Amino acid sequence: MDGAVEQAAYQVIAAPAEGLDLALDTGASLLAASAERWPEVSRALVAFAERAIARSWTSGWRPADLVRVVRRELGPVQLALAVDLIAAEGRRHPAASLDRRWQEQLRELAAEVWWQSDEEFLAGFALRHRQDRFALATAALELLRVWGHLPPITPVGPVPGAGPSVSQRPSGPVTGEPRMLSRIRALLAKAESTEYPEEAEALTAKAQQLMAQHSIDDALLAAGQPSKNAPAALRLGVDNPYEGPKTMLLDAVAAANRCRVVWAKEFGFCTIVGFDADLDAVELLYTSLLVQATSAMHRAGSKQHLDGASRTKSFRQSFLVAYAARIRERLTAATEQATSDAAAGRHLREDGTAEQLVPDERLLPALAAREEAVDRTVGQMFPKLTAQRVRVSDGEGWAAGRAAADRASLHGRAGAITK
Repeated sequence: MDGAVEQAAYQVIAAPAEGLDLALDTGASLLAASAERWPEVSRALVAFAERAIARSWTSGWRPADLVRVVRRELGPVQLALAVDLIAAEGRRHPAASLDRRWQEQLRELAAEVWWQSDEEFLAGFALRHRQDRFALATAALELLRVWGHLPPITPVGPVPGAGPSVSQRPSGPVTGEPRMLSRIRALLAKAESTEYPEEAEALTAKAQQLMAQHSIDDALLAAGQPSKNAPAALRLGVDNPYEGPKTMLLDAVAAANRCRVVWAKEFGFCTIVGFDADLDAVELLYTSLLVQATSAMHRAGSKQHLDGASRTKSFRQSFLVAYAARIRERLTAATEQATSDAAAGRHLREDGTAEQLVPDERLLPALAAREEAVDRTVGQMFPKLTAQRVRVSDGEGWAAGRAAADRASLHGRAGAITK
């Protein structure tokens, strides 16, 4: 049955668009024809998928990337199947051979092997998702085709088995996350959930203060240690609608945290290059600000032209572009203020109180060296980059977006912005 699975899969992967339906019907009919041989099909399909997924890892893809592509192109059955097959492939790798962010992605996907044997997998999956054999075989072949067409991309970390990279801490949010990072995460979660704008501002401001200090502390700790002065990278999904303005917001957050962003529009993700502590800050703050921006945008409601035609799309596009532009201004000022305070010896404790220390002359050279290292790494990873403009066509949306960004302002003492 291994041969039948390979034959069906390769025919579907190689089929031209106009012949895809026939290839799917033929392949699914072959795999689903016999109830008695269904367990053999199940075992062979899992084995084939594991090999395909392993090839994806060596081509630069990561678990969240594979799932994101499936979510964009296929349906919920294929999405659930993708997560399960990634879990199946993961059995090959001890947790110690995976870097921190790889482990985090598997946890976020809830990728786990729930079946007892691979012969039972398809039958159990069909029962869980109410699929007959033919429908499930079709979904599996569609999934394998999408994965089979993925090109190599720039890696952002070691593949399973290679061990964690030097710049990536082995701890994650579940086990031993740095206390300051846990506090930042908690503050942003409260900022997103509160119904009171003033409280959200105060919580976000406090989180930004801690982020800035966390980055500065990390730079000073690593100063003079070449093994800890290599940038890392991560990928974040940025999907429609309004993927351009969302990418602008991510770039604003990244730039303020001494990181660079490269957008792969065709795959729905951005690669962020920076130092590990800064990458953590970018991911946390971008996610929080996107939630706040989206909520503010929806509160603004739908918009119409005088003739009654809808202009909601252009309004929201302009809203998010303006929001990103204003956040860039405020975060840039916050970073400059935090750096100035740190250079003068003013230090922010984890509890939010300030203390005066002896100024550390290593700080500014260390930060400059990090920025140069990030730029150099981006040039090595992406030697051919192009810029893209985002159009603004709704003045009201622009004004509303800047106002919303001001309401999400980061103000306070150390590393913050005042109105």
